[in-house]
Order: sequence, then structure tokens, then C-alpha cells
Amino acid sequence: MEPNAQAREVPSYEVHAFHPRQTKYAVVIPVLNEGDRLLGQLRRMEYLDGVADVIVGDGLSQDTSGNPEVLETYKVRALLVKTGPGKLSAQLRMLFDFGLNEGYEGFVMIDGNGKDGVEAIPSFLQALDDGFDYVQGSRYVPGGIEENTPWERKIGVALLHAPLISIGARHRYTDTTNGFRAISRRVLLDPKVNPFRDIFATYNLHYYLSVRIPRLGYKVTELPVRRVYPAGGPIPSKIGGWKSKLHIIRLLLEAVAGRYSPR
Repeated sequence: MEPNAQAREVPSYEVHAFHPRQTKYAVVIPVLNEGDRLLGQLRRMEYLDGVADVIVGDGLSQDTSGNPEVLETYKVRALLVKTGPGKLSAQLRMLFDFGLNEGYEGFVMIDGNGKDGVEAIPSFLQALDDGFDYVQGSRYVPGGIEENTPWERKIGVALLHAPLISIGARHRYTDTTNGFRAISRRVLLDPKVNPFRDIFATYNLHYYLSVRIPRLGYKVTELPVRRVYPAGGPIPSKIGGWKSKLHIIRLLLEAVAGRYSPR
């Protein structure tokens, strides 16, 4: 077990391991009721077999997203099912806890709703090999692609989210709501970062890491990615309604103000 692993605050979870660790890095996918969107994405990620292990972290889905009998038929290394409290940030803590204990040197994070271009994953792995400790995927840097992005999200990122995170981080970002990222093992184990705290329950872990890591002097960069929203029908997202949006703004302001920095 990783030193000090017992000190981590991590939600309880079940492990369904389909085969041993095979690679240096892991792609971790937090999911909740993504159904066929996840399965289609996993099919597009089969080219990673032998390149990076794929680990799915489920938040107690009511569909196939957390079904080990289904996921075992895809090239998934392990399924983690969160049984404790919390949402996205808790799922990420669970995934990182398992991955560190398994000996991975870094992680690529990607949503499981099928919107992201999975062909960019090798560039994130290469960035980790090149010594970068935190990599943010962006639709808005040269080579990035966006399609059908809802106007309110585009404006929110450009005028509020990315500028505030950039000010807090003292590092310029362009696409801070994008969950396509990479992070090194050394960052996760740094007590000055300490992501394994129960205060990170919903969406604040992403915001905190974006601010904290460059402030500590780690190597940070953005890489181009593709994100495509459906041309019609419902938007695949867990954030909806003004209550959720106000919650996001509060978490954003707390991260920028250093509210989550270890004392």
C-alpha cells in the first residue's frame, strides 16, 4: 500500500478488477448513467490496449455504466463502484486512490459521455512523459475543435470561468470547464496539494487542482482536444438549472480565493 494511504479521505468503493496493471499510466473515467454513450466511447478507446489501462469509476448508475458483466467485455482494466457519499470529486478521489495504490505514474481524466475526442489521449500521455504534471485539454487553443457548444457555456467559460481560474492560478487557461486532463503521481502525493479530502465532493476538485498546481510551480500546459455536443436533443451534462449554476459559481470563487489550500 502507498505510504500514508490510510490518511486519505476517500469514499468507500467496490473494486471489480478484470486483469492486472499492464501499463505505466491509466485513463480514468468517472461516470453516472451514461449508458450507450459510455459503451460507444469505450469502443473508440480500444486502441489504447497495451498503451494505457482504462479504469471506470461509477457513481452508482442505474444503467450499464456500473455493470461489471457488461464492462468486462470491453477493454477495461477495472471498474470501481462508489458506495460512499459524494459526486464527481468523490469519484475522482476514488479513482486516484485506487490508481496510486496500483502503482500508476500518472492519469488521464476524461468524461464518459462520448463528447470528447479520445484520439487525443496519447498526446496527454506524452506530456506526462515529457515531465508535465498537469495538462488541461482545450477546444480553444490551435488544433482544438468544438462543435455545437451551447452558447451559455461558451460565454461562461470565456468571460467568467477561465479568467477567474487563470487569475487564481497565475497561469493562463482557455477551457477550464473541460474535464479532459492529465495529472502526475507526484502532484497527487504532494501534501501541499492533498486532494484526498472530503471537502472535495461535487465539482470543486477540478477547480482546486487547476488553481493550486501551477501556484506550487509544477509544469502545466494546455493541449488541443475535440469536444462535440449533440446537434439536437438533450445535452449530456450533470449540471442543469440555476441552482446548480450558482453552486458552480460558489465553488469557483472558493477555489480562486484559496479556500481549499491545505492549512
